[in-house]
Amino acid sequence: MNIKFNNVYVEDVSTVAGPFVIDGPLKFDDIFTDFYDNEDTFEKCEIKELKKAIDILLNKTNKNEKDIAFGMGSDLMNQITITNYVFEKYNIPFLGVYNACASMCEEILIASSILDKYKDKNSIITTSSHNMTAERQYRNPVEYGSPKPKTTTFTVTGSTGMLLTNNKTNIKVESATIGKVIDMGINDVYDMGSVMTPSAAYTLNEHLKQTKTKVSDYDLILTGDLGKYGKDLFKEYVKEEYDITLGDNYDDSATMIYDYKDDVYAGGSGPSCLPLVVYSDIIPKMKNKEIKKVLLIATGALMSPTTINQKMSIPSVSHAICLEAI
Repeated sequence: MNIKFNNVYVEDVSTVAGPFVIDGPLKFDDIFTDFYDNEDTFEKCEIKELKKAIDILLNKTNKNEKDIAFGMGSDLMNQITITNYVFEKYNIPFLGVYNACASMCEEILIASSILDKYKDKNSIITTSSHNMTAERQYRNPVEYGSPKPKTTTFTVTGSTGMLLTNNKTNIKVESATIGKVIDMGINDVYDMGSVMTPSAAYTLNEHLKQTKTKVSDYDLILTGDLGKYGKDLFKEYVKEEYDITLGDNYDDSATMIYDYKDDVYAGGSGPSCLPLVVYSDIIPKMKNKEIKKVLLIATGALMSPTTINQKMSIPSVSHAICLEAI
């Protein structure tokens, strides 16, 4: 399903990045250099950094709590614990979202659907992930020392915010395509690229078909966190399954965020992987009109610690957002 928007714009974004991420090629609004950042647990660190991302965004846009109609956020912890702790500190109506690493595009989709019907309204959407909190929940804790295969992605540590508005800016949320859950029977928690490729391919095909556009109509098509091997698989899969040929205007944020560092395996993952790349690199280029039309396809693996331990297969969903510089 594709949804067109007439009255939704990106006002500004914020980024806070942590270890490994800050060693890559991108620049962020704020950084921290260790996984605790002077807190006594990893979870408290993640709470601190997400709050910092929201405060930076409010400051950059000269907004306060009363200017925000509602907030929306996602993280990887059970019951989106991190985000709930953070939004409790603000007097802002809140909607929690969970589509794993596809959450960014789902948040934009939902927030835009609401904002498109109003005037003079603003919404904050957030994402957060932390390597140490996520790895010990979904895989073996880092301290365990378990060896991992090369297809493994390395959860990014960072938090982001975006302020969406129906007051016109130079970046428009043009449309969104809702994906569907696809399960190919894969149960390898160390191969998210293979898990998420089919849903990403489905969403790309549906978006192009329903909007009557083609790959060459976009300056950039960017998937979320397929990783180095998933990126190659995705290009092969869309060609074989849907006869779509991806060229130089396609990339994957997981391969961009760490710049192929050997110690992060196949690249980045997590709800903040795609937005950290988009907000720090793509949005500034759109503001400068270096890039005019972007298709973002956020990719999410829908697993839980319980289903992983039961060796159940891992479903996936992907959603797409088209942004245009105007």
